[in-house]
Amino acid sequence: MLGECGMLERDRRGLRKCSVTLCKEMVVDELFIQSLQTDDILTDSMAESILVEPTSHKRSWRLLSLLPKRGPRAFSSFCSALRDTEQQHLCALLTESPERDGERQRYVDSPLPLPTQEGMVPAKRARTQESMEMCLDADSPITSPVLPCTPDFYLKHCQQSYSMVSSPRGLALVISNVSFDPCAAPDLDSRKGGEVDVEVLRKVFTELDYIVTVRRDLTAPGMRACIEQFGRQQQHQTVSSCVVCLLSHGVEGAIYGTDGQLLELDWVFEAFDNAHCPLLQNKPKMFFIQACRGEEMDCGVEQSDGPERTQSPGCEQRDAGREGEGDGDTRQTEERGRLIVKLPQRSDMICGFASLKGTAAMRNTKRGSWFIQEVNSALRFRARDTHLSDILVQVNGRIKDREGYAPGTPHHRCKEMSEFTSSLCKDLYLFPKYHPQY
Repeated sequence: MLGECGMLERDRRGLRKCSVTLCKEMVVDELFIQSLQTDDILTDSMAESILVEPTSHKRSWRLLSLLPKRGPRAFSSFCSALRDTEQQHLCALLTESPERDGERQRYVDSPLPLPTQEGMVPAKRARTQESMEMCLDADSPITSPVLPCTPDFYLKHCQQSYSMVSSPRGLALVISNVSFDPCAAPDLDSRKGGEVDVEVLRKVFTELDYIVTVRRDLTAPGMRACIEQFGRQQQHQTVSSCVVCLLSHGVEGAIYGTDGQLLELDWVFEAFDNAHCPLLQNKPKMFFIQACRGEEMDCGVEQSDGPERTQSPGCEQRDAGREGEGDGDTRQTEERGRLIVKLPQRSDMICGFASLKGTAAMRNTKRGSWFIQEVNSALRFRARDTHLSDILVQVNGRIKDREGYAPGTPHHRCKEMSEFTSSLCKDLYLFPKYHPQY
């Protein structure tokens, strides 16, 4: 019996019966939607209406509301998309009925791999705080072209923002540690999926007109030497900005080299401050840190209704005791008569962290880390008309809505929360693909 617009009634009943479970567990990402578009089940406008939904639950619900209206092939294409995105257990849930024995046998015989989770590998050595970067299967990286800034937008915003007119826009350094020395760092497992992050970052910053240097699997001294060499490059003088991406295992305030030694992040920021990197004075310096900042896994909490309360006592004091008591007059005397413009030691920096202090960062063994995926997506779609601080706010929102998918493990439905710090003094627009003519 045919249902609405030709879909079989049994298929419609199956979708209704499993809708709650599908909305909770199904991962509806761009890869999933593309599979349905390829089969001509979804139109471009339908795909867009699904992907713009802010939460995973709403994307799933929107898709399930459209499928019954998309003809007799919609159900089989939906099941194929579930298998293609390693969600076979949901496909089996839909097809578990006596009338579907033939279909179920086809799915069981499928050579496609089952969903994987790095922590499920048997006989895996114990993971310590230093190697606690969770690895989960979720959404795939987006490779849509970076959307260009319009001339009108540039002319409207260029005066109130950092100058971003050089071509190239700047130099970018990506350091990614994936494989660790089993003798020097026996507790640091290989960061499967880390190589995907490298390629994602290389592509997006190349499209944003940066000269990208990629260095892989460096010891802590090697990372230090690489960063020092990068900071001394004379080309910084003629470009508008710089980017540094660090991807490794980590703890709060530091990341690991392949030798198991730590590189302090404060040293990294110091290497690019106004004293140590004068070529980048008054220019924006962007940092992206994909690493754990502790071993605690965020299991999330149930949302409750009611207004949030955020209050401040309004009594700000300098934490280092008395604020320069007694030395103000001396300083004024020394500086009087000298009209040299001075800068603070550290300014014009913004740093995005994959996780909060004390918590683990999530990484997909095949598609890269959650944080880098969302940064990539936001830069491609929003850099055209959004400054970087707001882009990272949007990244935070996307990360907040994500959940780990690893049924049967403690990581199932786990959460992550990214954050960023900023000493930027203006709006930072990247003005992608726009080069003013003078």
